[in-house]
Order: sequence, then C-alpha cells, then structure tokens
Amino acid sequence: MSISAAQVKELRDLTGAGMMDCKAALAETNGDMEAAVDWLRKKGIAKADKKAGRTAAEGLIGVDQGLREAALVEVNSETDFVARNAAFQEIVANVAKVALAFGDTDAVAAAKYPGSEKTVTDTIKDAVGTIGENLGFRRSAKLGVSQGAVASYVHNAVADNLGKLGVLVAIETAGDAHKASAFARQVAMHIAATNPLALDVDALDPAAAEREKTIFADQARQSGKPENIIEKMVEGRMRKFYEEVVLLKQAFVLNPDVTVEQALKDAEKEIGAPAKISGYLRFALGEGIEKEESDFAAEVAATVKK
Repeated sequence: MSISAAQVKELRDLTGAGMMDCKAALAETNGDMEAAVDWLRKKGIAKADKKAGRTAAEGLIGVDQGLREAALVEVNSETDFVARNAAFQEIVANVAKVALAFGDTDAVAAAKYPGSEKTVTDTIKDAVGTIGENLGFRRSAKLGVSQGAVASYVHNAVADNLGKLGVLVAIETAGDAHKASAFARQVAMHIAATNPLALDVDALDPAAAEREKTIFADQARQSGKPENIIEKMVEGRMRKFYEEVVLLKQAFVLNPDVTVEQALKDAEKEIGAPAKISGYLRFALGEGIEKEESDFAAEVAATVKK
C-alpha cells in the first residue's frame, strides 16, 4: 500500500524514530499506526545503528578525580532532554571513572564498562536502543601531578561532576596539596569564563601569534608612520593580545587587579611552597560539532517518494 508523508510524520512524532524506520514500520504493518509503533519498539536495539546518522551535539561533560589526578569526558546525545535522564547521567559518570584509569579516548572506548564485560563503546551503543537517541562517546583526557593537586570545575551542572562545561587545573608543588587544590579550583573557574588559548606565551601556537602580528602590522602601516614606530606599535598590541589569550597573562577573574601569574605567586604564601600551574584542560559540550540544519517537510516528501 502507499504510505503518505503525513503518516510518516505522525509515526515519527509518536516514537522519535528515523523517517526511514517509520516508513519501513508502516509498510510492514500495512499502515496500522498502533502496530507500527509496536514494530518499532520491538526493533529498538536492533535498529540502534540507524540512529547513528543523527547529529549528537548535546549531552554532558563528566569529571572524575582524586587529589592528584582527574579526568574529563564528553558523551553526546541528540537533545538536552536526555542530559537530564538519570540513566544517561549514570553512563557519563561511569565513563568518567574509566577515563580516570585509562586516560585517552581510544583506550577508554576499548576498556570494559564498570560492572560489565562489554566495552564502553558497546555499552553506549546498547543504550541507544533503550534511551531512544543517537549517543556517542566523543573524547576523554586526563591530567595528573606527582606532587601537588588537580582540581576541577563544572559549569551548568545538572548533577555532581556532570554539566555543560568542565575544566581541570594541575598545580605542582611540594606545599599543602589541599591549599593548592583550592587555588586550582579558582583558576579552573577563571578558565571556564575566559577560555585561554595557551598556558603561557611559549605554549601559544606560533601560527596564531604570527597571524595577529601580521594583522597588527598592516593596521599600523595604514597610519603612515615610519617602520621603527610601527614595530613599537606592534609590540604593544602583541602584549595586549597575550594579556587576552594567555592564561598566566590574563587578569584574574576573581581579582582583576592582578594577573593569574601574580595570583599564583600570592597563593604560594598559603600553599607554603613554590607552586606552578603545570597544565589545564577545558571541555565545552559540543564544541566543534556542526549541527545539521534540514527542511523537515522536504525531507519527509523526499523519503516518501522513494
């Protein structure tokens, strides 16, 4: 029998299933909507791979940590609604635990999921059928120190250590690790707000610095000033650029009268020994993922014509 676009849309609205799945369900059940819903439910896990074509740019950032090490993970879903689902939150928290042990993305994906013989990848794939959306483990990273502390900050948290943005900061010191952790958390909050490009000037991408220098030089030449003056103008503008994008040069969000570098020096008095920010990680949910935009009506019409 002929399946109409309206029928496909109605079944999709009822079930959240993909259009090709809805069309197949209606064809298998001779257009009986209730039977088609049941057909899709029965095929839930078997059809999990069909959902992989849908963009998963929502989800959660998860953190797991000890005093001297911590890990960040990003697990994606299609909608923000799923991020508030307790089952999904449990998955993200467990993946973060795995990341604390294994670190990088590939190792975590292949590691066993807590309490299971299945891998993290297979466990998330199975959850697609029960949760009803395309899900994906996107990335993980770990930060640690031999002495000192690693602290975390989660922004827009929906539960403990789960949110939309996560930051880790490592401080190396022979001083009080708990005092170091408290300051590292403040720096993590700063990084969440400012998103620096690098820890220090030496760590900044040379290509990014050169690009800015070229732009500033071209702008300065438009003033008609001699080259020796232009050189000094560019130096001044580059100093300002570093203050904007380099962590240690930035004005500290919690006290804008000092830089992060100076705030660290001040914190050494509490920590009781020299301290160094040895690294940081910042995961923002969905960054770099291009969300698909589509004309739903045209998409349905094209599907039904096939």
